Amino acid sequence: MQPVRGTHDILPDDYRRFAHVIDSARDVARLYGYREMATPIFEFTELFARGIGETTDVVSKEMYTFTDRGNESLTLRPEYTAGICRAFVSNGDLAQQLPLKIFAAGPMFRYERPQKGRQRQFHQIDLEVLGAPEPGADIEVISVAADILDRLGILDRCVLKLNSLGDPESRQVYRKVLVEYYSAHLDKLSEDSKSRLQRNPLRILDSKDEGDKAINAKAPSFADYLNQASRDFFAAVQDGLTAAGIGFEIDPALVRGLDYYTHTAFEFVTSHIGAQGTVLGGGRYDGLIAELGGPPTAGIGWAGGIERMMMLCNDPAPLPRPVVMAPLGAAAEAKALGLARTLRRQGISVEQDYRGNMKRRMQRANKLNARAVLIIGDDELAKGVAQLKDLDSGEQREVALDALAELLKA
Repeated sequence: MQPVRGTHDILPDDYRRFAHVIDSARDVARLYGYREMATPIFEFTELFARGIGETTDVVSKEMYTFTDRGNESLTLRPEYTAGICRAFVSNGDLAQQLPLKIFAAGPMFRYERPQKGRQRQFHQIDLEVLGAPEPGADIEVISVAADILDRLGILDRCVLKLNSLGDPESRQVYRKVLVEYYSAHLDKLSEDSKSRLQRNPLRILDSKDEGDKAINAKAPSFADYLNQASRDFFAAVQDGLTAAGIGFEIDPALVRGLDYYTHTAFEFVTSHIGAQGTVLGGGRYDGLIAELGGPPTAGIGWAGGIERMMMLCNDPAPLPRPVVMAPLGAAAEAKALGLARTLRRQGISVEQDYRGNMKRRMQRANKLNARAVLIIGDDELAKGVAQLKDLDSGEQREVALDALAELLKA
């Protein structure tokens, strides 16, 4: 039996790095006042079709969609934002808590060609702010991202790419210009791009087809068609990032792959993990909640791939070195069970073997990189003591059982 293609087991040594990424992100998010929540792993398919956009690769090619026994079309979540916005619409009390600042982490599912840093079941950390239309929210979510990457030791290997996708008025003007431009190159566009031309020409800018890329290289720039309000918003974001000490590069070609983005779009990219260089990305989506049937509510957020961060991040702090119990005889075995639990409740890591002579137990203690061994036999039980052997110095001494916890903590 093998795992399904595009999935992988996260074994104990790797899981320490996996948990390190989530815990570091969670700790930084809490410093900024973000609260954690979770959404279901599957939702009604309509949520993603409406929220992400039917012309996106995610919806048209990559979603895991199935019909359940109730004849409902359900989809394993391909990303977090649409689900969190659905939760906002479904749970009316959240509208009374604006601005709502949310952190989440969990598995996502997309049917893609598996490669380094990209799996069909993958995991993301996610950050969202709802109800804050000001550029200050853009600056904050990017600052949180930078601080998380810094905490993980990744930031100096990443570059922040920044672009503006404008407000709806600017997008409408730019859309007409793009349609005219691509119509003049219709015979050279890929079939996917031809189908997107009338429905959502901005998606063509995100095409991975080599022929489309050549056409996109000479496409009109979005920056030339931003209205004054969009230019002012983007300038405020740039000024705020500069004031916060966060460097960035303007990338006019940056178009996020989902339909709901407006104004700020950004990615932290790296050259250290091969072709799949985006570590974290997101942007503003002020129209999404209204599209899902909720009240007009601004939103901005990002998602970061945990597996990609694991490939880059520093090793987590080593686990505490344990103490190994080595009881000799049935009475000592029974006493050791209670003693081990007492020590663990004091915050001391204790390993306890279930069998073996003293030689085997000492070998296992060395394999576990234990810091000490507690030896208890009949003589020790009669005196209420244990022999404490320090595995670093080799020193062995007699210690009263009721003094063990304080001594080991010290």
